[in-house]
Amino acid sequence: MSEKLGAFTFVLHSHLPYVRMAGRWPHGEEWIHEAAVETYLPLLIALRELADEGLRFRLTIGITPVLAEQLAAGDVLANLESYIEDLHARADRDVARFESDDPARAATARFYAGRAAWLLDAFRNRFGRDIIAAFRALQDEGYIEIATSCATHGYLPLLQRDSSIYAQIRTGVRMYERRFGRKPESFWLPECAYRPAYVRDDGVRKPGVEEFLAEQGLRVFFTETHMILGGQPVGKAAGDAPGRYGAITELHTIPFAEYEEPTERTTSQPYWVASPHVAAIGRNGETGKQVWSADSGYPGDSNYREFHRKDEESGLHYWRVSGAGVGLDEKGFWDPASGFGRTFEHARHFVSVVEQQAAEYHERTGRFGIVCAAYDTELFGHWWFEGVTWLQQVLRLLAGSETVALSGAAQYVREHPPEEVVALPEGSWGQQGTHFTWANAETAWMWPVIGAAQRRMEDTVERFAAGATGIVREALDQLGRELLLLESSDWPFLVTTGQAREYAEQRFSEHVERFETLAAQIEAGTIDAAYLSDLQHRDNIFADIDVRDFRAREGTTAPMATTVP
Repeated sequence: MSEKLGAFTFVLHSHLPYVRMAGRWPHGEEWIHEAAVETYLPLLIALRELADEGLRFRLTIGITPVLAEQLAAGDVLANLESYIEDLHARADRDVARFESDDPARAATARFYAGRAAWLLDAFRNRFGRDIIAAFRALQDEGYIEIATSCATHGYLPLLQRDSSIYAQIRTGVRMYERRFGRKPESFWLPECAYRPAYVRDDGVRKPGVEEFLAEQGLRVFFTETHMILGGQPVGKAAGDAPGRYGAITELHTIPFAEYEEPTERTTSQPYWVASPHVAAIGRNGETGKQVWSADSGYPGDSNYREFHRKDEESGLHYWRVSGAGVGLDEKGFWDPASGFGRTFEHARHFVSVVEQQAAEYHERTGRFGIVCAAYDTELFGHWWFEGVTWLQQVLRLLAGSETVALSGAAQYVREHPPEEVVALPEGSWGQQGTHFTWANAETAWMWPVIGAAQRRMEDTVERFAAGATGIVREALDQLGRELLLLESSDWPFLVTTGQAREYAEQRFSEHVERFETLAAQIEAGTIDAAYLSDLQHRDNIFADIDVRDFRAREGTTAPMATTVP
């Protein structure tokens, strides 16, 4: 890479909550079907096309363990195949419905029918009905770097017990090893939420998130822009008044390790976090806003397909964005050729921004830096229908760039190890960079329940795990699955945003009830085999879960060394 001025990586974070066998439209398993049809399959096809062209591209794709487990489930894949067939049928019916009176709309319906046939052929024949295997093959061939994450996307800073933080991470790593045949190097912190080390009122030291990652041999994680560019730790980690978070945990500051922090922080370099074991890479703000900005981001272009308006009969999309402030009832007709055509101009502009970022940093510092553009994978194809084509074109153009080299995140850290150590502040990529999106007046009732379940899990493991066999061991394993599922950050997120509040509250309460019922049966020595079997069928993720991961860990982790090698 040294002959070029800098590196670039897309970091695509792929995640959906556990919705297998947990309802259908509008909330439930169809979330997976929609994401697979609109994002995951088109992305796989796009990357395969680039590989077939002989381009040596590289990017980072995170797949959360809970999503990977669902995408590998036979019943989910069978339902996905039926979903695509139904999509094809709906498009065919629209062709017949519009052919005589609205030929333009009928042509778009034919486009949808052809696209459904294309996706179905790729799913069945090109990828052998195995989406996870298709991603694994791309990694094995050196095109992508797959990052792992917490088992069920648990929000780590708000988990009271270190046992649950450890189990979320360890279960995610174990799943990755089983599904992808290697040890992971890069890790997506759910919601980019980070917690530094601190000391509780009782003198017990709570380790920073990076210490849990280092214990699993992970090399790099990702942060929001302000986490790198900001100053010293703030909020709870700095000892400020706990405010609305006081009921969750109370933190006291500890002295920073003895090292010199960089005089100028930048997202163009990775940094060791607290000690030289695990690196963090911050999201590049300039490239981020090209896509995320509501005012100037590419998806807001008037030619792109409108996400929020659907045909009342078929559910297909026939309208375009049409411009800022245009009401749904006033949207113009969407033309696929015009929409997809705009992606090429926007790709060229994005590549110019990337090359400018890399060149300016190199000119200013003389250093080889990285531009990290992090997004939710589902943004491309699902929310921004033409987005996968845009992403493919960006990779095609950057593969031929004389300025920027394409890289994976862990690859970059291996080839360009950090030279400086930072103390990151506590925070996330949520509202105002705080935990508010997940911990607020609307969700305050959930966190004491989560904390109580974590403590009960520790106690149950202490009493029953040693030497457990047969139905007791099966019940303990299932208890661990239910705890992981109730810890998902998706439930408080959906409550706060109101996107699916009743569904999220129901799902959270169901997993709590399953956890408490099963725990009581284990404690009483009266495990109901039929009840356990039903839970094992419904919540069957993480076949190799190890209940010993949930053992109490408070005060057992020593601070890591802080000397930079």
